[in-house]
Amino acid sequence: MTMTIHVDIVSAENEIFSGLAEMVFAPAELGEVGIAPRHAPFISKLRPGEVRVKVNDKESYPFYVSGGLLEVQPHLVTVLADTAVRAKDIDEAAALEAKARAEEALADRSGKIDYATAQAQLAEAVMQLRTLDRLRKRGG
Repeated sequence: MTMTIHVDIVSAENEIFSGLAEMVFAPAELGEVGIAPRHAPFISKLRPGEVRVKVNDKESYPFYVSGGLLEVQPHLVTVLADTAVRAKDIDEAAALEAKARAEEALADRSGKIDYATAQAQLAEAVMQLRTLDRLRKRGG
């Protein structure tokens, strides 16, 4: 029997996923991490991006997270996300609009905008679109 690890993905609004998986992939602060059962414990900040829960060889679930914390224990992975959404539920039109607004704000050299906020909004929109693109390429 294949070993599994329990995964909980929780956002500020609600629990997005709870179940067993063979692997979890997440955008940790220092780079993408792959977590298997019995992984060494650690805690990391999450960057905006895709968290992928591989249930088995035929089934995996992609989620978009806007950031948060990742806690890994040998038999439990907890993703505490600022915002988390199933990849299939991402609003592509809203993400494209947010990307365009952020790019427009960054192009504004009048000094009336907060560049850090605009850059964060751009990164978030780009990662949502990238997560959607990966979902489509996998046939989801």
